[in-house]
Amino acid sequence: MSNGSLAFVFSGQGSQTIGMLADMAAESALVTETFATASEVLGYDLWDLCQNGEQEQINQTETTQPLLLTSSVALWKIWNEKGGATPAMMAGHSLGEWSALVCAGVVAFEDAVNLVRNRGAFMQQAVPKGEGAMAAVIGLDDDKIKAICEQTGAEAVNFNSPGQVVIAGKADAVDKAIAELKEAGAKRAMPLPVSAPFHTSLMQPAAQQMAELIAATNFSAPQIPIVHNYHGQTESDPEQIKQLMIKQIDNPVLWVDCVQALVAGGISTTVECGPGKVLCGLSKRIDKSLSAHALETPDGMQQALEAVSA
Repeated sequence: MSNGSLAFVFSGQGSQTIGMLADMAAESALVTETFATASEVLGYDLWDLCQNGEQEQINQTETTQPLLLTSSVALWKIWNEKGGATPAMMAGHSLGEWSALVCAGVVAFEDAVNLVRNRGAFMQQAVPKGEGAMAAVIGLDDDKIKAICEQTGAEAVNFNSPGQVVIAGKADAVDKAIAELKEAGAKRAMPLPVSAPFHTSLMQPAAQQMAELIAATNFSAPQIPIVHNYHGQTESDPEQIKQLMIKQIDNPVLWVDCVQALVAGGISTTVECGPGKVLCGLSKRIDKSLSAHALETPDGMQQALEAVSA
């Protein structure tokens, strides 16, 4: 059953916690089965790590990325097993775009696990730890933020919602930008606990390395249209999608544009498929008319199923 007003959105980095999806795993074997498949690709027990490891371990980018991808794909499988409606469109925030590709039938899950593990490693290696930084800026006009970034050498990289932008770059440039942004009237400008300046031009080495791996991977046309971070539009040609996934690494995430494209495409309900509820909050801030649900818990899954079928 397809629902023309429903879109699935997939979580990005920052949503990972020790013990996540434990309640879902107690209810459905699909969780541990999906994690077992990922663990075979990775060569270590991903489920054990996210249930019994340390937060510091799962915050390492090359672990975080396959962890969130696997969580999202497991929840998507449960949604389908429970007879949930097929969404009309999809989008994913940064790493979440890879989850969307798997769930829309563009890339095989095992291939994606390997690709995002490498994506995480390449992104971490592109800038030595401690040399790069990211910061969230609240309550300042996008153009003002861009202008200050240009002056300081930082870059505006995530346009998450009106009045919420993430900047990144070399640590000293970000520090300088934070001070100037506060002076310019930002309500808040605070460093984020991340290990590399994602989506900046500093990620070009990672994009080049990923280009080789992506070129060697089979991509199919999406069974469900995906709105892409790079330009806020859909793309049906597999070769073009490959290019978008390379460009995504060292270019900004245009999340506001993505959600606005969903609304323009007739979407009135978004379901966040992954741990956390970050995208639910962003959806409502971008367009107040949107109804937003999250699938991370059995209760959340049930409420979303009922809301979408009502």
